[in-house]
Amino acid sequence: MPTMIVIGYRDDLDQALKRRGLDPCYIVQAPASVPNGRRFKRVADMENVQEVLRAVLAARVDDVAGVLTVHEMGVFAAAYLRQQLSLPGNADSKAALYFRDKYLQKGKLPPHIRRARCRYASKDTSFLELSKDLGDVFVVKPATGAGSLRTNIVRTAHEYARALELFPGESDVAIVAESFVDAPEVYMDGIWRGGRLQWSSMSSNHISPLSAVQGGILSAHILDRRLHQELFRQAEELAGQVLESLEAPDCVFHMEAFAQEAGLTFGECAIRLPGALSPQVNKLTFGVDLFDVEISLALGEEPAGTPDNGTPDRFYGYLLLRRSNDGTLTQQDFERNFSFDEISYPSSPDAPIGPYGRFGQAIVSDPDELKLQKTIDEIVRFNEVGG
Repeated sequence: MPTMIVIGYRDDLDQALKRRGLDPCYIVQAPASVPNGRRFKRVADMENVQEVLRAVLAARVDDVAGVLTVHEMGVFAAAYLRQQLSLPGNADSKAALYFRDKYLQKGKLPPHIRRARCRYASKDTSFLELSKDLGDVFVVKPATGAGSLRTNIVRTAHEYARALELFPGESDVAIVAESFVDAPEVYMDGIWRGGRLQWSSMSSNHISPLSAVQGGILSAHILDRRLHQELFRQAEELAGQVLESLEAPDCVFHMEAFAQEAGLTFGECAIRLPGALSPQVNKLTFGVDLFDVEISLALGEEPAGTPDNGTPDRFYGYLLLRRSNDGTLTQQDFERNFSFDEISYPSSPDAPIGPYGRFGQAIVSDPDELKLQKTIDEIVRFNEVGG
C-alpha cells in the first residue's frame, strides 16, 4: 500500500486517506496523539525542518507516494520534503514562505489591494514607535502563526509588554505588528488550479478566531451567493489577485478578509486545508471533498470530478461547543432544544479540550441562510448560559 507522509494529524483526513487506499505515516508534535496502529514519529517542533526531515528518514518509509500537511505550521516543511524526496506537488519552499510569513505576504501584494499595515517588531521596538506607525490600536502576533495563538490586540504600553512576554528569545523576524481592522470577518475556501480560481465558497465567522481563543464559541456558516452577490464578486477578484501575485501553486487555499463599507480588506491567505469543520460543511453544502482534492494534489493527480458552483439546496454551518461553566450541560440538552445534522458532546466533564476550547462540536443546516445564522446564534447562547 503506498505511503502518504502527513505532517500533523486529524481524524477526518485519516479516514479520507484510508478511502484512497493510502497508508499514512504521521509526523506529529506534542500534545497531538495518533490512534493505535498508525505509524508516526514525534518531533518537538514541526517548523524545525531539519528535525522533520530526520524523523521521516528515521521512519524508513518505503513506497512514499506524497507528502501533505493538515497544519499551517507544516506548509514549509511539506514543500521542503517534496523537494528532498522528489515527490509530486508544490516543492518550492521559498514560495511557501509567502503563505506563512504575514509580513512577507502583505509586502508582496500589489499596492491597490487593501490590507493592514504590517511590520516586524522585536523586544527592541517600543510601543510608542508602533502606535505612531500603526495607530492607537494594533495587533501583535507571530509572523508565522496560526489559529490566533499568541495574538493580542494592543491599546496600551502595558498590554504591549504582556504580548511580548509570549515570545521568548531574540529575533527580528518572529513577531509582526499590524494595524487593527475593526470589521466582520469572512473567509473563502477554494481550489486554485492552473493559475485560476477553479472553485470557491464563502463563509462568515460569527465571532473572530481571536475572540474564540479568548473564551468565545467559534462558529461559522456558508454564505448564500444570491444574498451576497457583490461580496462574492469582490472576494473572487481579491482571491485571484492575491494567489496570482504570490505565485500560488495548485492548491486548496483558505483566505480571510474583513468586510468593510469601502469593500474587502485582505487579511491573510494560506495554502492548506481549512481548519475546524470547514471541509465537512463544504462537502455537505456543495459536495466538494477538499480532503480528496488535497490528497490528489499531493499525489500529482488531477482531482476527480468538476466542482459544483451552483446554488445548494441547504446551507450548512458548524459550532465548536464549549464545556458549560457548571459542567452539567449534556448532548441530550442540546438535542431537546435544537435539530442537528451532527452533534458530538462528551458525557464526561473531564473529556479533553481541543483548539478554540472545543469540548464538543455540531453541524446544523437550513435551506435559508439567514435562518441558519439565527439558529447558530441561538445555540451559541444556549451553550454559553448552560441551557
